[in-house]
Amino acid sequence: MRWERVAVHGGGGPGKKWGHTCSAVLGGRLLYVFGGFGDDNRHTNKVHVFDTVNRIWSEPVTKGALPSPRDSHSCTAVGDNLFVFGGTNGTNSLNDLYILDTSSNTWIAPSLRGDPPNPREGHSAALIGKRLFIFGGCGNIDGAEIFYDDVYVLNTETFMWKRIVPSGIPPSKRESHSCSSWNNKIIIIGGQDTSSFYQSDVHILDTDTLTWCKLNTTGQILPPRAGHTTISLGRNLFVFGGFADNQSLFDDVYVLDVASGTWSEVMLTGEGPSPRFSVAGDCLDPHLGGTLVLIGGCNNTLQPLEDMYYLQTGIVREDERDERRIAKLSLRKQLKLKCQKQQASASPCDNALERFDNNTNVHHQMPVNYTQPSRHNVYSNEYQTPLGTKTFQAKVTKSFPNGYTVETVIDGKRLRGLLFSTKPRPEQTPCNDSIRNTGNGETDREKQNGDHNSVREATRPSETNVSDFQQADVLGGNSIRNELPVGGDTAQMKSPFPSYASPAHEVRDVSDVVNLESGMLTDAVDGGTKVSKENSSATNDS
Repeated sequence: MRWERVAVHGGGGPGKKWGHTCSAVLGGRLLYVFGGFGDDNRHTNKVHVFDTVNRIWSEPVTKGALPSPRDSHSCTAVGDNLFVFGGTNGTNSLNDLYILDTSSNTWIAPSLRGDPPNPREGHSAALIGKRLFIFGGCGNIDGAEIFYDDVYVLNTETFMWKRIVPSGIPPSKRESHSCSSWNNKIIIIGGQDTSSFYQSDVHILDTDTLTWCKLNTTGQILPPRAGHTTISLGRNLFVFGGFADNQSLFDDVYVLDVASGTWSEVMLTGEGPSPRFSVAGDCLDPHLGGTLVLIGGCNNTLQPLEDMYYLQTGIVREDERDERRIAKLSLRKQLKLKCQKQQASASPCDNALERFDNNTNVHHQMPVNYTQPSRHNVYSNEYQTPLGTKTFQAKVTKSFPNGYTVETVIDGKRLRGLLFSTKPRPEQTPCNDSIRNTGNGETDREKQNGDHNSVREATRPSETNVSDFQQADVLGGNSIRNELPVGGDTAQMKSPFPSYASPAHEVRDVSDVVNLESGMLTDAVDGGTKVSKENSSATNDS
């Protein structure tokens, strides 16, 4: 592993500061730096963006409700949106929440419900699924400093705050610790307690069972410290910097393997950062070889810093390793694996928190754009807002006795699917991709002198294709069933489409959603939907 001091092209940047945050979005393409305390002895609420490809700083013009200047806050990426909570303005601790939509650089102050945390700074935050966990920190009540060991959870879709009381022995009250997430677990490392003792202990909150436990670690144990920075790379947690007794600062790097509980001190090459605390950092795209980034901080003379470093770990993150393996699988197997992962990882946490969130059935649509989830965040697909009405045109490519195969293009992606009929059709009922109305009540089929066998045989898809679609469509335990109009005068089924072009279909259902993804149907629609040949668009209501 080696250090690399980042050479910035064109100057600029956030300048010297400490107590700020650094968050990677767009898979590590952009780094957002917010807040902090600068060398002008002032707090700031400015946003600076670093392009990691071109190595250029910029200061975007932000819109919306700007948060007040602050330091020692938390900033958590939820998809490609940044959730900023708490901190201090130098006089008072804060407990407000702001969201920065990085796709439009717009600040949002959402309307919050429930029981919010007390104002605090030096706390920590971590994301599990759609829930943002806040732990610890310190604040002021009637002029007296108070430390916390409580846990609060924010539902990032409904904006409902809940205080939870996990079982087990919690970490001692502390601030200036670090908090990371891995495998539905939250890991607390170090910090300073109410007696000004510095810690190196490791505590884990299992969000599936809401239970605290202390991790018994081995190896080269991390020296006690506070004000350090911890960056997660899969199950490996990299700890840099911090301070301890006698105002001693650290410039060392330790890594904790959470799965085994083993600490290791990392021996690095290259020019590294000087000893410091209150430094900001994050992990870049794993395609860059497991690169960590560190920006700014405060030195032993309490002066802010502005230098920037990459730590090249050479570690391939677990989710990237999974992606490489999945790329070798067929689309059908990828879909099955995806469903299994969602059922295994998403539901336990939701079930465990259900007793603390009685209002989860009340959904308030997020005023935040989640359409560009970061590859850096493996839970990003859970933050999609509930689907509304989607309209698209689909072409019937083939038909078979029980339904049709259709194709369409949505957002530039070519998608395929099946429409099934639950009602048996008489043999004389025409397939809608071979019927044309001549305008006088006589159909093309009637002009073919009953030669329907050749038409049906020419439009029937192969059994292999039908089988593949059917397996993909019922992975979730459902099936797609669409009722076709049968019986009556075929001349009443008016269709201006020629035989080589099929009309679009209207698909309506109020209970489930058709999700066209990766070229096939992933979630099936419940029965009772109807296909109308008179409409020119297909509408999916959820």
